[in-house]
Amino acid sequence: MSIKDLSVGFVGGGNMGEALIKGLVAAGTVPARAVHATDVRDDRLRELERQYGITIARDNAALVGACDVIVLAVKPQIMDAVAREIAGAVTRDKLLISVAAGVSTTRIRAALGKDARLIRVMPNTPALVLEGVTAIARADGLAPGDLDVASEIFNAVGRVVVLDESAMDAVTGLSGSGPAYVAIVIEALADGGVRMGLDRATATALATQTVIGAARLLRETGMHPAALKDMVSSPGGTTIAGVAALEAGGLRAALIDAVERATLRSRELGKG
Repeated sequence: MSIKDLSVGFVGGGNMGEALIKGLVAAGTVPARAVHATDVRDDRLRELERQYGITIARDNAALVGACDVIVLAVKPQIMDAVAREIAGAVTRDKLLISVAAGVSTTRIRAALGKDARLIRVMPNTPALVLEGVTAIARADGLAPGDLDVASEIFNAVGRVVVLDESAMDAVTGLSGSGPAYVAIVIEALADGGVRMGLDRATATALATQTVIGAARLLRETGMHPAALKDMVSSPGGTTIAGVAALEAGGLRAALIDAVERATLRSRELGKG
């Protein structure tokens, strides 16, 4: 089964919903006319319709009834209410995909009050520029090809990994929240450049491109991060002096702690 033959509905037209719509339409993965969306904001819906040529709706249950695949792109705090709202339209003919951080498939099924073909995923915000990474959780009760359909959708906005659902909170803490950590690192590097006499725009451009370039180098060569660090660090040179300052400041431990705390928060959200 190919996603090209299916209609895809988005309950929620926020940043992640729009990123997925943009990716699917731009890549030709799904025809625009086969993409549907709802949102609580009428102006947002009209903008999505104007920009991407999709079909808009103002009733979540009606959207579910009209679509083969439904992406639940809503906040964790309202997932239970949304699931109860659409429950009457959910049948075994529908594939549901949830992007709500921390909300387990068990909890969503409980709110639906019925069994459902349901996949939990964790994308991240670089999907907005088609450079996201999405973890897709294996699940019971799926039809053949359901994981492939989910992979097609999220490959349109980046890369995909398939994991057990037990790993999803850690994924949320790492790649789901990770863009915020990287943004802080870029901002701090730019602050350092400004402190040393660079203007803000130049410092930010240098910091941003340095992070992009280093990440791409690691991705495309398969090099271990430590090998890249050693490649840049000459004996008694500037880089190793900077690395020593990072170690003294606890950057490594702080990032590890950030992933741990975000993971634990994801588990808390999952408990409602």
